[in-house]
Amino acid sequence: MIFDGDCYFCSLWIRRWQHATGDRVDFLPFQDSRIVEQFPELPRGQFESAVQLVETDGSVYGGAEAVFRALAHNRHEQWLVDWYDHSPAFVHASEWGYRKIAGNRRFLSACTRLGWGRHLEPPAHLLVRWVFLRSLGVIYLIAFVSLWAQIIGLVGSNGILPAKSTMGIAQRQVEAQKLGVDRYHLAPTLCWFDSSDGFLKAQCAAGAGLALLVIVGIAPAPCLFLLWLIYLSLSTVSREFLSFQWDLLLLQAGFLAIFLAPLQVWAGVSRAAPPSRLVLWLLRWLLFQLMFESGCVKLVSGDSAWHHLTALNSYYQTQPLPTWIGWYGHQLPAWAQKASAAAMFGIELFAPFLIFTPRRPRQFACWAFVLLQVLIFLTGNYCFLNLLTIALCVLLLDDAALMRFLPGRLHGLASPNPQRSTPKLWRWPSQVTIPLACISLAVSLMRLGGLSRLPIPWPTPLLGMYVWLSPLRTFNSYGLFAAMPTSRREIIIEGSNDGVTWLEYEFKCKPGDVKQRPKFVVLHQPRLDWQMWVAGLGSYQNNPWLVSFCARLLDGSPSVLGLLERDPFPNKPPHHVRAVVYEYHFTDSATRRKTGAWWRREKMGDYMPPLSLHQSGP
Repeated sequence: MIFDGDCYFCSLWIRRWQHATGDRVDFLPFQDSRIVEQFPELPRGQFESAVQLVETDGSVYGGAEAVFRALAHNRHEQWLVDWYDHSPAFVHASEWGYRKIAGNRRFLSACTRLGWGRHLEPPAHLLVRWVFLRSLGVIYLIAFVSLWAQIIGLVGSNGILPAKSTMGIAQRQVEAQKLGVDRYHLAPTLCWFDSSDGFLKAQCAAGAGLALLVIVGIAPAPCLFLLWLIYLSLSTVSREFLSFQWDLLLLQAGFLAIFLAPLQVWAGVSRAAPPSRLVLWLLRWLLFQLMFESGCVKLVSGDSAWHHLTALNSYYQTQPLPTWIGWYGHQLPAWAQKASAAAMFGIELFAPFLIFTPRRPRQFACWAFVLLQVLIFLTGNYCFLNLLTIALCVLLLDDAALMRFLPGRLHGLASPNPQRSTPKLWRWPSQVTIPLACISLAVSLMRLGGLSRLPIPWPTPLLGMYVWLSPLRTFNSYGLFAAMPTSRREIIIEGSNDGVTWLEYEFKCKPGDVKQRPKFVVLHQPRLDWQMWVAGLGSYQNNPWLVSFCARLLDGSPSVLGLLERDPFPNKPPHHVRAVVYEYHFTDSATRRKTGAWWRREKMGDYMPPLSLHQSGP
């Protein structure tokens, strides 16, 4: 094939066509002096007007037909030339389109430079996948180790919401509905086999072990499937404590990652089968959902604080577990808070659409998302949400972009081996990835439709699929802080032996002592502390787990007390427990310098009346 070697736009596509046709087609720029010697019968003007394909039998084709017949040397691309040979409408449309493109090559070259930069090679994602999967392994390890330290206090036999009680309720539903294997769909958990404390710990231990195998790179696909299964199992029996958005995001990203992983027991970067482009785009679509829906929920909620860009005036002090840097963020002037809110909306509402653009704008979106996540990480404790979002951002890059962050001596190890063919059995077949893509996109569009609050008449089979998938917690919608609280209602748990003198229980991370500096929990999530913040947004009647928590305090449950920083009744449990609510505010700089207090608080009243052991129940 002969093309214009001075056209940057042409060079981009020629590189991609070379990748598709391999050594079956030779590509030469018409500026090459050998062209005149080899094809003296072809006028130069013919080369300048359109690409030309000269077949071995002497046949010459130009324009769109030349492109299609060149690509047909790859048997997977023969459909284009078949359409050209059998559809006059396709011939007319493709040749018209080619003429329009050829007549605007300078403009398209400028756009190509802007969109793709100097990198003209077809993008590869072997290194990108390697980084993403190992990052996901680290996140799974963090999640399981963090949960391991808390799970007995949360859902153990003497925990706040015992798994045995949860499974007992599920068993009664099974018996009432006379379900067989459908029980595993009703409550998808391994605790059908055993709900003891030992088995709960064993699931966490197995998850941590499997995460290490993913980090090392051993059998990533089956390990990722088991990780998803175990995390789903624990999420099902842990109910409120594992229903946060990052738990749902981990389930969805972890499930899709199964089909991105190579089907090899041990595969380095250069030896692995290429990742499925379809699954790669599904994960990018997940990132789009996460960011765009996070911006949309703030607008459609009707909260005037978001509409007037004043939500950040209260965000830093009303978020669940602020850090000490969040205290400084709260001190920023009003104009800076408004500017920050506007920038956040720009990143969450507009930058997501750059995901579907060429590599340079897509990389800009990547770094914008990463910057936002770093700022959120510095000012608030959101478990592994920020790290998981950054891991998804890596998928917006390609191997050439990541290579810039590697030392030169490692470039050879990270480069694919073009001489090594990959067996088909090492790749996920399209019979698996295409249905996965259809289901994922259908459910996500339905959830976006629900977010828009439009009465969309979805087909009944689609609604049935949507309902059937719900227990799996794997296809979700996202968006934190749809309505920004303007004040912080902090629940303080107190105990007493005489009903007159009340002593406070101190939690590990949530605000209590006004002089206690807000902490960095890093990647661990104190799930009880988080759930206390959620309870503060409503009443104790809407949070029955809080009554159970107080009952465990009256019992003196060691596993539940282990979730706290300090027990004011170390020798014997109190006779009464109650919950009172305070309104907390960050102090200003002058007050903190004078008193050393990071918070100030005013008592608002009782949140839950005093309970004694015979009142609270199990």
